[in-house]
Amino acid sequence: MLITANTTPIFWVSLPNHNNPKENCVMSQNGFIFCKTFSTTTLSSTNWYGSCTTTRASASLTKTTIHEVADVDAKICKFCEASNLKNAMKLLSVSQKSELETNTYCSVLQLCAELKSLEDGKMVRSIICSNGLVVDGVLGSKLVFMYVKCGDLREGRRVFDKVANEKVFLWNLMINEYSKIGDFGESICLFMKMQELGIEVNSHTFSSVLKCFAALGNIEGGQQVHGYLLRLGFGCYNTVVNSLIAFYFKCGRVESAQKLFDELGDRDVISWNSMISGYALNGLAKRGIEFFKEMLCLGVDVDLVTIVNVLVACASIGTLFVGRAVHAFAIKSCFDGELMFNNTLLDMYSKCGDLEAATRVFEKMGKRSVVSWTSMMAGFVREGLSDGAIRLFSEMERKGVNPDLFTITSVLHACACNGSLESGRDVHTYIKEKKMDSSLFVSNALMDMYAKCGSMEDAYSIFSQMQVKDIISWNTMIGGYSKNCLPNEALNLFVEMQRVIKPNSITMACILPACASLAALERGREIHGYVLRNGFFSDHYVSNALVDMYVKCGVLVLARLLFDMTPSKDLISWTVMIAGYGMHGFGSEAIATFNAMRNEGVEPDEVTFISILYACSHSGLLSEGWRFFHIMRNECNFEPKLEHYACMVDLLARVGKLSKAYKFIETMPIKPDATIWGALLCGCRIHHDVKLAEKVSERVFELEPENTGYYVLLANIYAEAEKWEKVKILREKIGRRGLKKNPGCSWIEIRGKVYVFVAGNSSHPQTKKIESLLKRLRMEMREEGYFPKTRYALINADDMEKEVALCGHSEKLAMAFGILSLPYGKTIRVTKNLRVCGDCHEMAKFMSRSASREIVLRDSNRFHHFKDGNCSCRGFW
Repeated sequence: MLITANTTPIFWVSLPNHNNPKENCVMSQNGFIFCKTFSTTTLSSTNWYGSCTTTRASASLTKTTIHEVADVDAKICKFCEASNLKNAMKLLSVSQKSELETNTYCSVLQLCAELKSLEDGKMVRSIICSNGLVVDGVLGSKLVFMYVKCGDLREGRRVFDKVANEKVFLWNLMINEYSKIGDFGESICLFMKMQELGIEVNSHTFSSVLKCFAALGNIEGGQQVHGYLLRLGFGCYNTVVNSLIAFYFKCGRVESAQKLFDELGDRDVISWNSMISGYALNGLAKRGIEFFKEMLCLGVDVDLVTIVNVLVACASIGTLFVGRAVHAFAIKSCFDGELMFNNTLLDMYSKCGDLEAATRVFEKMGKRSVVSWTSMMAGFVREGLSDGAIRLFSEMERKGVNPDLFTITSVLHACACNGSLESGRDVHTYIKEKKMDSSLFVSNALMDMYAKCGSMEDAYSIFSQMQVKDIISWNTMIGGYSKNCLPNEALNLFVEMQRVIKPNSITMACILPACASLAALERGREIHGYVLRNGFFSDHYVSNALVDMYVKCGVLVLARLLFDMTPSKDLISWTVMIAGYGMHGFGSEAIATFNAMRNEGVEPDEVTFISILYACSHSGLLSEGWRFFHIMRNECNFEPKLEHYACMVDLLARVGKLSKAYKFIETMPIKPDATIWGALLCGCRIHHDVKLAEKVSERVFELEPENTGYYVLLANIYAEAEKWEKVKILREKIGRRGLKKNPGCSWIEIRGKVYVFVAGNSSHPQTKKIESLLKRLRMEMREEGYFPKTRYALINADDMEKEVALCGHSEKLAMAFGILSLPYGKTIRVTKNLRVCGDCHEMAKFMSRSASREIVLRDSNRFHHFKDGNCSCRGFW
């Protein structure tokens, strides 16, 4: 029952009038005795007010004397003071027919709340009901308090709605509890109800409700509360101003928070703490640390929260030197025994990259909480030591420490970073045993782990069984499909997602790589439109993904246009553009972009150097490649990794410096892997060096004996040299090992749909039309003096059979289908999973001239732009 501002609740019980039941004023609701509410003026002349609240409802008086009851009251209260709930409940149970004092019940309910004993609390309520006690005032408040503190907010709310009075404590309690479970909207509704009923608020009310508006990011609502509290005169209360400062910081209004602090005359330690944590929260940790220094200079006493906040600020910007100084200060101030301090200190050291110091803190901790273990695990993962994190989780289990949801997500992240599918499955089994798999938080982490370990079947199994899915669930699956080379599945799920939930900027960054993988330009343009309509282009991840999508769809002009439109380019933006130029064979433009990047003050990282070396390799820029290789080592102090060496080997091999490439590998300071030798093997094919290819292949097969691609590459080298006996031996070897060759596969997008063609496959409904077109084009080419390059038909047969085999190559089928299906003048865009063969390359040049079409062909190495019978690669690929 809610009480209006102009009435006073009067609850009482009178003995029933058996002769006239209608005169009875007792009303029973849900086991409580409630009476009518009268206005204060009605009762002003009586002596009922205040005294009626403790009257008992009983049909017959008990025989217990007043002294005996008083003795029971005292004993129960003594048990409660000693926190002896068991004996208090026993005595209450045997004395439940006695007319005990209201304060006795309140004492027991208070202890039930403190010990979170809901069952005992319910029993006390049952006794109260059976004795016909009026539940109002203090008793009603205690009952609500008990339910709330024991975690039964639903029942607590039901009682609250019956007994709510003008006591602000009860309203503040409910506002706080709804806030704790994340139901900020209900907290705000209660606050508004208080105003509606004219119930006086206090400083704690404002502090609580401001936290709710901050959590919701509702700046306007919070500002209205700010105005309201100023009108009521709460603007001079430190607790309220501190809450306002925290509110404005959490809503990103740094200037408003600073203004309030500047105007605050009597600043306490909480005020300073709010400034330190607020600046750190808004990415201005240095400013927060300056406030800490100012505190010390002014002689303001710091507390544990101050130290914790400043350590968090140090961790966020990696200022290890300041963090160590704060550590020393904390030891002098005797904070080093506090668990919260040690957990934050551990986290600071690990985030600043000093895992050794973090480990020392962890080992010296007398008492560890689940937070300690979780922070240590996160530190191992951050430093790339995922195995250590997994071992720590096992040790935690052995020591009987129960992990929380954050621990579980940390160890799953460790498995994901390590690619340890087996360990991930073990953790999944543990999650099921502990019945933690119903958590959305955990389910999302499980999906992410399986996706990063390459098991999309397991990821989808979890996704499909989830009762509730949030935006993270959908983004994890779409991103997983994109990264695991399943772009069609990603696009299909994206379509399904739009029927259920609105995509966000992260969704865009996840789905655009799928469009890029398929070269699905039309789908990519649709998503580009969605990005612009929803204002996502300002997100760096999205703008970079868009540039990358246009690069990989072969529209370099649009990619460059978007790159130039990006307001503040980060390193990834520049790297994507450099890599894009490299893929399209525009090495000079890639170099110009690299130089422009450095002129803008953006320094390259190891990935940027891979991109520029790749660009030099695919444009045959040998001297420039060496120059960048030396810049990386001498100017930027990056020690080359296997990927950089592979680019240099590829560059040397492509320009025909095979012997030099071989010597370069032999003198490498790190052991070459199969990728290094594979790059040289590719060069042997380009330059038809069978002898060196045989020598190199021995190294490759030794390192990766199960990689079918290298066997096929050597077989192709033999076939082009017409060494058919060796081809046969190699193919038999592939068969004995149970290896399977990836078939040549090409795809093309027509009116938003992707069509896939496989070499030698005639299942497409328009196969006859495609074959007819290819036959006609062959005849036209012969008339112009073109003869098929039959050495690329990797079969031991006569020229006619070889020519037929060449016509079945997947890229030819896709290009012919494009000519048949797309309007005249429309660019044909084809993507192939393997390197384009020489015969298909010649055919594409002829097609572009004969059909007056621009053809963009992307193979596993690079892009080829065919126009008017010429290719952008100029014969170098």
